[in-house]
Amino acid sequence: MEVKTSLLDNMIGVGDMVLIEPLSEDTFIENLKKRFDHNEIYTYIGSVVISMNPYKSLPIYTAEKVEEYRNRNFYELSPHIYALADEAYRSLREQDKDQCILITGESGAGKTEASKFVMSYVAAVCGKGQEVNKVKEQLLQSNPVLEAFGNAKTVRNDNSSRFGKYMDIEFDFKGDPLGGVISNYLLEKSRVVKQPRGERNFHIFYQLLSGASDDTLKKLKLDRDFSKYNYLSLDSATVNGLDDAASFRTVRNAMQIVGFMEDEVQSILELVAAVLKLGNIEFKPESRCNGFDESRIKDKNDLKEMCELLGIEQSVLERAFSFRTVEAKMEKVSTTLNVAQAYYARDALAKNLYSRLFSWLVNRINESIKAQTKARKKVMGVLDIYGFEIFEDNSFEQFIINYCNEKLQQIFIELTLREEQEEYVREGIEWTNIEYFNNAIICDLIENNKNGILAMLDEECLRPGTVTDETFLDKLNTVCAEHQHFESRQSKNSKFLTDHSLPHNCFRIQHYAGKVLYRVEGFVDKNNDLLYRDLSQAMYKANHSLIKILFPEGNPAKVNLKRPPTAGFQFRASVGTLMKNLLTKNPNYIRCIKPNDKKAAHIFTDSLVCHQVRYLGLMENVRVRRAGYAFRQAYEPCLERYKMLCKQTWPHWKGPAREGVEVLLKDLQVPAEEFAYGRSKIFIRNPRTLFFLEEKRRQCLEDLAALIQKIYRGWKCRTHFLLLKKSQVVVAAWYRRFAQQKKYQNIRSSALVVQSFIRGWKARKLLRELKHKKRCEEAVTTISAYWHGTQARRELKCLKEEARRKHAVAVIWAYWLGLKVRREYRKFFRANAGKKIYDFTVQRIMQKYFMGLKKTMPSMSPVDKSWPARPYSFLDGTHQELRRIFHLWRCKKYRSQFTEEKKATYEEKLAASELFKDKKALYPNSVGQPFKGDYVEITKNPKYQKLNSLVEDKVLLADVVSKINRANGKGAPRIFLLTKKSLVLADQKTGQVKASVPLLDLSSVSVSTQSDGFFALKLKEGSTSAAKGDFLLSSDRLIEIITKLHCIGAASADRNQINIDISDEFLVQFKQDKVCVKFIQGTPKNGNGVACKRKNNRLLEVSVPSP
Repeated sequence: MEVKTSLLDNMIGVGDMVLIEPLSEDTFIENLKKRFDHNEIYTYIGSVVISMNPYKSLPIYTAEKVEEYRNRNFYELSPHIYALADEAYRSLREQDKDQCILITGESGAGKTEASKFVMSYVAAVCGKGQEVNKVKEQLLQSNPVLEAFGNAKTVRNDNSSRFGKYMDIEFDFKGDPLGGVISNYLLEKSRVVKQPRGERNFHIFYQLLSGASDDTLKKLKLDRDFSKYNYLSLDSATVNGLDDAASFRTVRNAMQIVGFMEDEVQSILELVAAVLKLGNIEFKPESRCNGFDESRIKDKNDLKEMCELLGIEQSVLERAFSFRTVEAKMEKVSTTLNVAQAYYARDALAKNLYSRLFSWLVNRINESIKAQTKARKKVMGVLDIYGFEIFEDNSFEQFIINYCNEKLQQIFIELTLREEQEEYVREGIEWTNIEYFNNAIICDLIENNKNGILAMLDEECLRPGTVTDETFLDKLNTVCAEHQHFESRQSKNSKFLTDHSLPHNCFRIQHYAGKVLYRVEGFVDKNNDLLYRDLSQAMYKANHSLIKILFPEGNPAKVNLKRPPTAGFQFRASVGTLMKNLLTKNPNYIRCIKPNDKKAAHIFTDSLVCHQVRYLGLMENVRVRRAGYAFRQAYEPCLERYKMLCKQTWPHWKGPAREGVEVLLKDLQVPAEEFAYGRSKIFIRNPRTLFFLEEKRRQCLEDLAALIQKIYRGWKCRTHFLLLKKSQVVVAAWYRRFAQQKKYQNIRSSALVVQSFIRGWKARKLLRELKHKKRCEEAVTTISAYWHGTQARRELKCLKEEARRKHAVAVIWAYWLGLKVRREYRKFFRANAGKKIYDFTVQRIMQKYFMGLKKTMPSMSPVDKSWPARPYSFLDGTHQELRRIFHLWRCKKYRSQFTEEKKATYEEKLAASELFKDKKALYPNSVGQPFKGDYVEITKNPKYQKLNSLVEDKVLLADVVSKINRANGKGAPRIFLLTKKSLVLADQKTGQVKASVPLLDLSSVSVSTQSDGFFALKLKEGSTSAAKGDFLLSSDRLIEIITKLHCIGAASADRNQINIDISDEFLVQFKQDKVCVKFIQGTPKNGNGVACKRKNNRLLEVSVPSP
């Protein structure tokens, strides 16, 4: 079940200022401070939202918060900007009413952020789809672009909007965005050429220098150092918490999303760079013969670079900075410009160039985000415009900004009263006229077509003769002296003659927000906003595509002698159009307040907030809301909230909600003058009545909570008792079961013990009987055995005696026969005894030799040369033969373990030994190195896949060698491939085949006796491969390469074996010339390596380190 909430639940302070009691400025400020200290930055005044800038991130703008406020009543949840955005969006979608959201407040109050939150909420709750998402993304991404070109760091705000922005977001009948239209008002273009202390120029200049790539800056002829540009203030060039480089990347990405082409972005950056270059142009005076001073450019380098960026002839722009042409009817007059006028012309061009670029940007964005369909559209406007400004030094910009805020305040009061009146009429409540301050008199003072300040300023700018700021002030003093909201020390009004707080060159206007002192210096020039025609025409001559669009008046074919409208006239017309637009829409207000001037969190400056509350007219707004009925609510939520205060409506009311509310208020005895019944809402006049209802509801909720607690505790105790009772029964049953089981176990164990004792007694009795019987049997057996033993011993004794007698006879007979034989053969014994003893001795020695040899056999390793020493010299031949046979046998056993590949390797090693042993000094180093064959992994390396595919046969050897150049003796790396039929040389980097030689064309190979890796491949004369001559190569694996060449030749039956020539001096055929390669021992210049040097056309000398 969904839990119903209200603005009044868990309220910190008062969420709606209309309900504050008592109403005073102090209680108003105290309530704002209390909510601000608890991070409650939003407060209502009826349907108006007050927004305090927290100067920190708060977790109140998440996707969960969006869903929480989606499709909820405005007063249903705590105050939030999402509630106002949702109310406006639902009114637009469901009631088909065009909406506008007016965001006002002074600089730094958070207006820009508030507009972003409104747009992001609308984007989140409207429909989804690829096209819709694209439109939403373009609308949202237009903000970073406009902020980069229209926002700047000021003393009050690090991201202050220096222009007014009004965006109309267009929706279809379903509430999905179709596009938008942006209008901009009064860009502060004077900031381009001059910034107050502690402030910066527009963000885009710093973002470009910090975030652009080195290549981009080089194309734009810019340097990253801010100090090299006069238009960039250095004291605030970097801002804490502001990453200009990251912001530039964000702006570039946003421009791409919005739809800017790459050439358009480049053109925009070129114009920005041109403005920076323009500020570096400086002038020097130069006297002419006619006595007039004229200006000349000091250093033309910046002018040259600027002209290259914009495609302008340098001489044309240089003349435009030095001369001015005035046309009157059919006459043209050219006058020179002094240094001051030249600087004025330069700054005027910079300001116009940047402001026109900004206007073009807005129009370009509008082209991208405009609705593509011509069907009827619903519109929601969002106005983010500068707030009321009161500085120490207020000029023309502050004057027209404050004029705009006067108009907004006027429409705010009118629309607020009109909305209040319409609601009373809609609900059938009697309307009472409310007295309030009408600032129309101030607006009339400024905008009156005859006697208004702007009209007099235009008249002063257009009249012939000498026009200065002082003449303009004199005119104001004459016309406006009696006006109650105008003050000047030089006016005819005597009460200001002694007011020393009012300087002579200033005038003061009493705005609705307070008195503002304006300094007239610069009013006339800024209103004229004059750009010399020579500069316009020079800009039009540029080859840059964008410049011609920005300066159409420079077209010589369309020369217009009519003076262009003044800045004040243009702004007044724009404000008038804006006001008419706002009056056609249903307004929604967000009043932004800055809590402190330090731009720090958790600081609330009472005086500053009080000043903003006054000039925003918030107290007056509260009084307007309270003048009629302070609180109003629909009958259903009102009855749902307070129904527990009456027994008849609690817990459920079955009739209409209005009747339930009537019964409820009658039962509570609320005075009839304190409320009124509308058609769908109950209206409560005094906040005290609402707080009375809330207090009664709080007490009733406490009583209901106590009742619920009592019932719950009783239920909990009963449940606990029943559970204990049930547990006791279960425990008793289990215990009785356990006791019976225990008793049964005891009886059973007792019976088993008795049984075991009885069985034991019976077993022991039987055992005794069996033992007695066994002893009797054993006794008989023993006696019998002893008797038989005695008989056997007697018989044995007799047998032994008889045997001894027989043995004695045999011995005597044997001795007799031996004596007889010895007597008969005595004469033969002496002749054969020596030979038999010798044979027996030799046999015993050989037997001992072989047994000893078996124990001292060497290991099975073929390289083990150890062998046991011979014990007797007569066995020397046998000993060596056995050693030879054993070595052959173990070699055979060792070879039987070899694979075919390993056998081939050892055969190659054997061949290398036959070829190079004791002939080549490099050979000993190669003995311990196995012959791998493929050293570049040609089959696996993707770089050489193409080369591998070109070779038809299997590659036997692949290595990197150096091909020696005969011209200078230097080597070039080559891939050396050897197959059974040919050898191939290829480029190491590209894999391209440089040479392919069949082995049939190879006649011999020449190498030196030294430790170098040089070898010459000599080709047969007359062969096709011999056209380019022999090859002189160098490789660390020379032994392996030549051995494999030799083995291939030896294994092939169709070709002769390749000759190997080992000599320290041999000839090599290079094309038509024969060159001698000579090897000498010495120390090369490059260290321990081998060096090859050309001595003459016929000699290459190779220096080999001494061993």
